[in-house]
Amino acid sequence: MTHPFERPGQASLPPMPGGARKLVLGIIALAFLSLFLLPWLASFATDWLWFGEIGYRTVFSTSLVWRLALFVAGGVFAFAWFYGNVRIARGSGTGFPVLYVNRGDGVPVDVSQAFTKLFKPAALVLSFLTAISMSSLWMTFLKALNGAKVGTSDPLFGRDIGYYLFKLPAISAILNMLIALTVLSLVACAGLYWIRGEIKLPAKRAAMDPKASRHIGALLALVFVLIAVRLLLVATSNLLYSSTGPLVGASYTDIHVSLPAIYVSAVAALIAAALVVYGIVRGKVVWFGAAAVALYMIVAIVGRGVIPALYQKLVVSANELTREQPYIVNHIAATRKAWGLDRVEARDLSGEVRLTPANIAANGATVENVRLWERDLLKQTFGQLQEIRTYYDFVTVDDDRYMIDGKYRQVHLAVRELNTSSLPTRTFINERLTFTHGMGLTMAPVNQVTSEGLPVLFIKDLPPASNISLKLTRPQIYYGELTNSYVFVGTGQKEFDYPAGDTNIYTNYTGKGGVKLRSFFTRLLYAWQLGSLKILLSDDIKGDARIMYRRNVMERASTALPFLNFDDDPYIIVTDSGQLKWMLDAYTQSNHYPYAQRLANGTTYMRNSVKVVIDAYDGTVEAYVADQSDPVIRTYAGIFKGIFKPIAAMPADELRHIRYPGDLFRLQTSLHATYHMTQPETFYHREDQWQIPTGETKTGSTAFMRHMIMRLPGEKAAEFIYMTPFTPRGKDNLAAWMVARMDGANYGKLFVY
Repeated sequence: MTHPFERPGQASLPPMPGGARKLVLGIIALAFLSLFLLPWLASFATDWLWFGEIGYRTVFSTSLVWRLALFVAGGVFAFAWFYGNVRIARGSGTGFPVLYVNRGDGVPVDVSQAFTKLFKPAALVLSFLTAISMSSLWMTFLKALNGAKVGTSDPLFGRDIGYYLFKLPAISAILNMLIALTVLSLVACAGLYWIRGEIKLPAKRAAMDPKASRHIGALLALVFVLIAVRLLLVATSNLLYSSTGPLVGASYTDIHVSLPAIYVSAVAALIAAALVVYGIVRGKVVWFGAAAVALYMIVAIVGRGVIPALYQKLVVSANELTREQPYIVNHIAATRKAWGLDRVEARDLSGEVRLTPANIAANGATVENVRLWERDLLKQTFGQLQEIRTYYDFVTVDDDRYMIDGKYRQVHLAVRELNTSSLPTRTFINERLTFTHGMGLTMAPVNQVTSEGLPVLFIKDLPPASNISLKLTRPQIYYGELTNSYVFVGTGQKEFDYPAGDTNIYTNYTGKGGVKLRSFFTRLLYAWQLGSLKILLSDDIKGDARIMYRRNVMERASTALPFLNFDDDPYIIVTDSGQLKWMLDAYTQSNHYPYAQRLANGTTYMRNSVKVVIDAYDGTVEAYVADQSDPVIRTYAGIFKGIFKPIAAMPADELRHIRYPGDLFRLQTSLHATYHMTQPETFYHREDQWQIPTGETKTGSTAFMRHMIMRLPGEKAAEFIYMTPFTPRGKDNLAAWMVARMDGANYGKLFVY
């Protein structure tokens, strides 16, 4: 028989010999193995070792199992659904009718077989894409299954907010997948029936074979039923995120017009499904199906698009404040709750008291900790005085507080990190085995200068020398903000520790950080994964050698806890025993808090619920729950059991250094400038709008926010706080100032004066 796409008289290619075919298949299999499977296996194995090293294998295994399960379930379901429908359309054992195409030469050609052969590859591609999509939603489904209750209900439907945070995204994803697969199956089957000649679409009269009529009708009716379900479960809930009105959330138009229109559209979809079923019974699916589609489209476009837009413009806009007032109240309350502004305590403060020497004496700790140094300039000064060698860098200057020689002092700290890109000789041995870590830090009080105008240094030099009660006993920095490359410790090479005049001091690593390279196979894995044969061939990497990677503390934390977001400012702390540890603030976030104001990236809810501590010497990662009231972290704790510790379990010398996170405080103060107005009329007109004054720094204008030690009005002792002032919009006079408290039992309390 002539090939469907072969021209008459054209010679066919000779069949490939069996041996050659096996060779080609072998080459293809080898290429697949080399390009995809082996790299994936190497990545899997090294990740398994790394997560095991830090004690977070539960995170890795849970993610892997659920990704794989959803990949398989989504792929199998998509293939079975799509290809199953195609198989039904093909029929059972009846073969394919021949579709004759007149090519102008009078020779009929059967193209139906060639066309239908495309459906199995199409089903495989579709199932693969569905599998990937479902696999990426692993956390969405886990949160839906483990979601905690919030204890607050939405003002429209009365559901617990946890339904929107955890369950609704999964419901929406499932319905979207079902609708997409059913529509694609409908299109594919209709095309197949048309090729077979069982659907005819002539100019005057459309006709459909009874079998095709039943199949296509059933799929079309199912599409309408799924649309109705999605309208009732998802579209109604999405009104709580609407921007139809002046603010985020269901507005007057949404509730009085759009919501009824959604219900009407759902009824229209069910009526459309019934029309299609009736068409199946009467044998007129084409006409009843067309009528059903037309009915639903008209109702949906007019009811959900045209009428709400006209109503908003002609009826609501002219009386917006009157109509929207209760929904403005809902928006303000939800935004304050979602962003933690409902916790802000307002305190009245008069500025009429006259300053006296007694006032100053009563606030000695505040005066003694007045900040004199700008951090950008101090970083530059530290670099000139204390980097010691060109391959050391100070990345940032951090603010913190310590009890120093019996006094509560605010200090600046900068970690002396190793910058391998500045090494004079960049060889494998130098970069990976010898120069493995930074060394120590520089500490200076915020309020002192020398007679030369330079900062007074409490801790300085190499090896680190301290002239205060605080000492460094383990100053090596193997994990930091500049440690972006992998290194080996416990090797045959001694590690450079620090320079001492014209000589260098060397050391050997004695900690537990890094993955042990106990076997040839482990070294082979990392040689493959990191693309360096030297790992396998080096005589120095043997026995007790360990590989340290993911040493950047931000990367380390975000890889260990990929479902959390992190503050941009990790900071170093010195423990009572002289160890260096990094403190990171982690956030839980959601885009699904009803009625709440959203950021540009869609975030509507945020909490600093986790404090992460990373040891600068051995890379140990500890995660502590700082806000047990957060439903999102309670959900994560239920999913990843044993990963999170209560904040009470944090050692006291670390707990004393937790800070209120800067990114969150910046967002909260920005929002509070508007959302301190809780009366809807005042809020609508922005009558009492505040702004945060800006200051010029080396990097440009930034909002004025400061860490400081001061005694707050009405309090007995000075404490470490984060402070920002507010001014009326367009003016320079002080309207209020907001503080975040950080010490002891007062941690996390927000005051506005």
